[in-house]
Amino acid sequence: MARKNMKMFLSVIGVVALMIGLTFASAPLYDLFCRVTGYGGTTQRVTERPQTAVLEREITVRFDANISRRLNWKFSPTEHSVRVNIGADGLTHYTAENPTEERLAGIAMYNVSPAKAGKYFNKVECFCFLGQILEPGEKNEMTVSFYIDPSLAEDPYMEDVDTITLSYTYFPADPDNLEAERERFSDDEGRMKTLDESKVKNRI
Repeated sequence: MARKNMKMFLSVIGVVALMIGLTFASAPLYDLFCRVTGYGGTTQRVTERPQTAVLEREITVRFDANISRRLNWKFSPTEHSVRVNIGADGLTHYTAENPTEERLAGIAMYNVSPAKAGKYFNKVECFCFLGQILEPGEKNEMTVSFYIDPSLAEDPYMEDVDTITLSYTYFPADPDNLEAERERFSDDEGRMKTLDESKVKNRI
């Protein structure tokens, strides 16, 4: 009887240990899953632009800008959309303006729709990698450089995709402690999280 109770006790301990392990592993595994699959509109970030084939197929990339009600900025894209060939370089700009008499900082979260396009949308240069500080009355133009991976054309689930929307939302940050604010919106490897991931982490 004592041996049976000991086996049951050890089994329960094993289950509890497994559950704790899965809890700690779930966040990095979920992040890896999002980056590999593009789940939730997670785009890819590249530090060095690889050579890619330029295809005849074109995609319309739309640009969307939003801002938290807690950040008194003006924020908008300089153009609403561009038509780019798959594999070719794309370039656009956004502008942010601080019309107040206060020194204000913001951090931009991003997302791509449809979400299934996220793993093919690569950002080479993006203002969301760093927070922005705007002095009173200051206006800043920010660059987004990107390309669409040619492997998109080989994915049968992407045949119906003719338009991809890149959306940014700016949230307020502490201008005197911007590095700590960036960490709050970053994953364990320093990458900026998507808007959906940050909502979960920061309740924004």
